Amino acid sequence: MNKPILSAHFESRTPSDVRLAQMKYEERKVKPEAVINVGIGNVSLPTNPAMQKRMFSLDAPESPFAKGVMRYSTTAGYTECQDAFKNILTCEGFDTSKLFVQITDGGSASMELLLLGVCGAAGTADKPLMVIDPAYTNYISFAGRIGRKIVTVKRHLGEDGKFNLPELNKIEEAIKAHNPGALLVIPYDNPTGQLYDYETLKELAKLCVKYNMWMVSDEAYRELYYDGGNKLVSIWGITDADVPGIEGRRISIETASKVWNACGLRIGGLITDNAKFNNRSIAEYTANLCANVIGQYIFGALAHESKEEIAGWCKNIREYYKEQIFKVYNGLKEQEPGLIVSSPDASIYSVIDVRNVVKPGFDAIDFVLYCAQEGSVNLNGVETTLLVAPMKGFYNIDEGEKNPGSTQFRISFVETPENMAKVPELFVQLLKQFEAQR
Repeated sequence: MNKPILSAHFESRTPSDVRLAQMKYEERKVKPEAVINVGIGNVSLPTNPAMQKRMFSLDAPESPFAKGVMRYSTTAGYTECQDAFKNILTCEGFDTSKLFVQITDGGSASMELLLLGVCGAAGTADKPLMVIDPAYTNYISFAGRIGRKIVTVKRHLGEDGKFNLPELNKIEEAIKAHNPGALLVIPYDNPTGQLYDYETLKELAKLCVKYNMWMVSDEAYRELYYDGGNKLVSIWGITDADVPGIEGRRISIETASKVWNACGLRIGGLITDNAKFNNRSIAEYTANLCANVIGQYIFGALAHESKEEIAGWCKNIREYYKEQIFKVYNGLKEQEPGLIVSSPDASIYSVIDVRNVVKPGFDAIDFVLYCAQEGSVNLNGVETTLLVAPMKGFYNIDEGEKNPGSTQFRISFVETPENMAKVPELFVQLLKQFEAQR
């Protein structure tokens, strides 16, 4: 009997690298006593108190859900939820008077809308999105889903742990070659932890104006930087006074997930200073009807927080992550000096490159699968394994090109401090175990 045929797209799909380890671990028949999962940025900290108050009082008289009714919001989202994103930016010193905010189901939905709004026709290479490799794997995945093209300029991880941006002339050459519709930057970078400065952003903005591109900034980690400075870097800090012509082509992707510790809330924002982009993006999103209304109501609490409350929250979160990141960074170097660990400058991620300590033929995915499916280490009397993300999927590699991610992993600082302290020894011991049997 004939069987129904999957689409070619579904046949070609494999799990995202940030979910791969977790999915394979769930299939493991005999599990170790403990597992530490730093493969995905699933923040485990409590969310903001103002948001918690609403979360635990959905039946309060002032709640729109007090009578058990949950109607759609407008497609653009509740005004209060839009104002929450604006309030955060305003408290951080940015002018929001000319900004348009659309609420989406997480930053991920904003990414997909972005691709639809700035790239050429599906199935063509017209007006691709230009990203700086390695880039957050979801952009590559969404582009594949909707048939849009991603083109890249590549960073390389030096022996000193620094990801260096390509020279501007190399970026300009790539723009001339591919004619992208937009340039994406992640100033507090996922996955590398690199921190962009304003001078770099301004130079990239000049290229966007010169070649009539949109400039897109993923600002999920805007408040998380560890260089000792106190000036927030944002696309909203670049105006026509800095780069004439940049206004009207700026877009940012926002989320409740990371700084506000609300990954499961699935609330994102697509912000722009271009009225037509906002109008057409909302039109596209009408098929989705609206983002989830309970999440909008909970996040909307931040529309009423003061500048001091916003600043205090961000300072505490920043100090927490800084302590965890530097402990793990130093611990990895102590456990295995030959490891290359990316400089802990921003966001909640580090990249580990094992190229100097493994035998030829090493493949990051094989190691991730080993840890998820069979490997474990006796750590203080407890059999434990570690889940990390292979970096191969963060690179957009042409056929036949060597993938730098073959020896690289991304770790997320999302476990408890107690568990994060175990990561260096776990990673190194599992790596040695894997190499010994390879």
